[in-house]
Amino acid sequence: MASKTAGARLEERWRDILSAHARTMCEIDRVLHPHGLGASDFEVLDILATAAPEEGEQCRVQNLAGRVHLSQSALSRLIARLEKDGLVTRSVCMEDRRGVWVALTSKGRDLHAEVLPVQRAALARTLGA
Repeated sequence: MASKTAGARLEERWRDILSAHARTMCEIDRVLHPHGLGASDFEVLDILATAAPEEGEQCRVQNLAGRVHLSQSALSRLIARLEKDGLVTRSVCMEDRRGVWVALTSKGRDLHAEVLPVQRAALARTLGA
């Protein structure tokens, strides 16, 4: 009986996490929509805006994939859309020609700075900062 109780508690915690994630992503999508962004778009811009200076404020696509939690193909489409909108640039990694670097443009940096407080306020509302 104790294992069922422990299992039920674990399941309830899991569902609470999923619910908080869904509410938060929906709220971020809602508040960023007027700026032409979604939650995943913002995550890519945010990661690039905070890239380590030694990386030249750019990031390899494969490193983004592990942090944005999208499939490789979904991330590639997202980056292509951000590039089309002039928010990021892509370049081939000279050390490994299979790798691709992504970096913010000045337009992308400006948009990130504009929407950062909006996204953080949405996080505070949904996660109770």
